[in-house]
Amino acid sequence: MDFQVVVLAGGNSKSLTPLVSKDVPKPLLPVANHPVLYYVLHQLEESNLKDLIVVVEGEDAGLLVGAWISGTFVDRLHVEIAAVPEDIGTAGALRAISHYLTAKDILVVSGDLVSDVSPGAVAATHRRHDAVVTATLCCVPISGSSESGSSGGKDKTKKPGRYNIIGLDPRKQFLLHIATGAEIEKDTRLQKHLLHAVGQMEIRSDLMDAHMYAFKRSVLQEVLDRKDTFQSLKQDVVPYLVRSQLKSEAVLSGIQQAEEDGNEKVSFPNNQVMVSQILSNASTPSFHELYSMDADGSAQTRKTHKCCAYIASSSSYCVRLNSIQAFMDINRDVTGEADHLLSDNVIGPSPKLGTKTTVGPHCMLGEGSEMGDKCQVKRSVIGRHCRIGSHVKVVNSVVMNHVTIGDGCIIQGSVICSNVQLLERVVLKDCQVGAGFVVTAGSEYKGESLARKEK
Repeated sequence: MDFQVVVLAGGNSKSLTPLVSKDVPKPLLPVANHPVLYYVLHQLEESNLKDLIVVVEGEDAGLLVGAWISGTFVDRLHVEIAAVPEDIGTAGALRAISHYLTAKDILVVSGDLVSDVSPGAVAATHRRHDAVVTATLCCVPISGSSESGSSGGKDKTKKPGRYNIIGLDPRKQFLLHIATGAEIEKDTRLQKHLLHAVGQMEIRSDLMDAHMYAFKRSVLQEVLDRKDTFQSLKQDVVPYLVRSQLKSEAVLSGIQQAEEDGNEKVSFPNNQVMVSQILSNASTPSFHELYSMDADGSAQTRKTHKCCAYIASSSSYCVRLNSIQAFMDINRDVTGEADHLLSDNVIGPSPKLGTKTTVGPHCMLGEGSEMGDKCQVKRSVIGRHCRIGSHVKVVNSVVMNHVTIGDGCIIQGSVICSNVQLLERVVLKDCQVGAGFVVTAGSEYKGESLARKEK
């Protein structure tokens, strides 16, 4: 298909402290006992998109991620690891590796995306419409927002979400307007020339950006070169391309520039998800079907570029691991309602369970782990080679690899990172325990983050 794929895998992430560390960068955080990066790479492999550049923040993280990919996808994917500085943003990361980009089209995917949306389908849509950008959109989870990364977790501390405001043509193929993040308030305003240019637009606030984009390489590189202050694909590059197509079309359609100062107001009461249609008085042909003659009258030339949308099915699973709550939610989902994303067994090949120990549904128990007598595991993931004593209860939690848990411990709604030791009778509720930490016997913590100071 002549596509290059760039996976923006990230590195360290403050929003995921203390889960991430120098030894476990974000791409290697485990989701159902697989690094989160596994899910994107597996989907790309399934779509026969095997020429990849994986961009990682920091040289050390790049070495760790490269070693894991080499061992897991040997002879299956052609992967180059590109290490970039931290905190330069998604656009900055692409700018830093632009000399590697040679194909006609580039597919850019976030490395923290856990999804069953086919990258191949997005690429095919992009090619079919000869677009400069195709953005993947999926439905906002009912109990989460586009920025929470959650797929329905019961996080009572969440603030009301800010939704993307998306404008689509009636056939839902072309992206005509997009407002994200800080641009979104209770009311949003659309310029009159936009409505005149497109004739008809459907405004949606129930869609979220999946951070999977297809770009025409030549246009992407030109924007990155000319707009050297752009840092984000979502906040800067994609909205700029959408605005550019509309501005050029407004001028070419003979709409007076003075009208650009006029606005139409669209209200979204109480930030509720809603769908409405805005019709302009003009009855112009479809925005993307307008053509103009060359100066000599010999040929037709399209007046503007196209920005397209690929809208995933409402039944698709599509969540980003961009917060601790999202980490918990995804681990729960992948061992439950989204278990079709797993390619292996929920119970490892050699666990040892004591007498009267129960492992409930929607759980995963890793290879080589052992549990003592009268333990209970409910809706939780236990990593590889863990040693769990007797009378231990683990509920709605994630326990990573090589963890030791003493007798009588109770763990609820918590994340226990690798190589942690919980001594006897520890009680944890809604806590995160960083790698290698030792929790003393009889300790009780609620809503705490426990971690060693990194040297």
